[in-house]
Amino acid sequence: MANELLETQTMTRLELTTSPHLHNNWSTSRAMWLVSAALLPCTAAALIIFGWEQIGILLASIVSAAATEAVIQKLRRLPVTLDDGSAVLTGWLLALTLPPGFSLVSTAIGAIVAVGIGKHVFGGLGYNIFNPALVGRAFLQAAFPVAMTTWKSPNFVDTITSATPLGGLKFDATASALGPMFLGNTGGSLGETSALALLIGGVFLIAVGIVNWRIPVAMGSGVLIFGTAVWLMDTQVYPSPVYHLLGGGFLLGALFMATDWVSSPVTGRGMWIFGLGIALVVVVIRVFGGLPEGMMYAILIMNAFVPMIDRYTRPKVFGAAA
Repeated sequence: MANELLETQTMTRLELTTSPHLHNNWSTSRAMWLVSAALLPCTAAALIIFGWEQIGILLASIVSAAATEAVIQKLRRLPVTLDDGSAVLTGWLLALTLPPGFSLVSTAIGAIVAVGIGKHVFGGLGYNIFNPALVGRAFLQAAFPVAMTTWKSPNFVDTITSATPLGGLKFDATASALGPMFLGNTGGSLGETSALALLIGGVFLIAVGIVNWRIPVAMGSGVLIFGTAVWLMDTQVYPSPVYHLLGGGFLLGALFMATDWVSSPVTGRGMWIFGLGIALVVVVIRVFGGLPEGMMYAILIMNAFVPMIDRYTRPKVFGAAA
């Protein structure tokens, strides 16, 4: 009788692991596919603005990312989990960071690097330190710098090539109007030109609870604060803080990349520090650096600090000494 009671107690024993204990109604698969759905507005805007032929870049990136995921999981003798949507999302995000007309072969290489190095070198989904799509883009930026900075004009403009709003201001002292930047009728990467389309998708993700509002709000607040401080130094030379918000990949990064669950902080205070840090690095690179854009580097740099941010912002255990 005693042995039976002991066996019953052992079978019903609950294990309490260490904190944090995070509860969320979203499964990984459902969240990934909903984030992909939220990319539809800016993807549609990209195809309208730059031409439907740009769908080739999207397909090349998504298919290459998914194929790389399947091959690596097969080699690691793991279940193939393409249905979770993470590889598709990585390829989709990478494609939206590329210039219109970019080489399909180079796109495929970037997607392979994004999934193979940005994700599986660290152990796969949930273990990557850096945002995989940005790892792929960073590789392409280093490998094909000319192609990555050659911009096709929107279909509504009568020129073949054009500078991005940030590039035009940085190198030609020519500022773009805020209206076209908001709607998307400017040069730039496929998914970054239309602020309106990005906001539609980003607000949806915040409303349904997939994206925590703290990171994009912290980034926006930081750009307004730091951008205003620099702008007031010389309003004729430096861009206004609104220009920083609408220009380049800021909104794409703030709403879809910096908010990645794996590579961003889990604490509320940590999210504010993370977002403000990205904003500071972005403004410094854009204003004082040699490049017109710094969003990719800002997110990757702050990704590296996430473990430390989580460590020093975690809530104190109840009953622990001060």
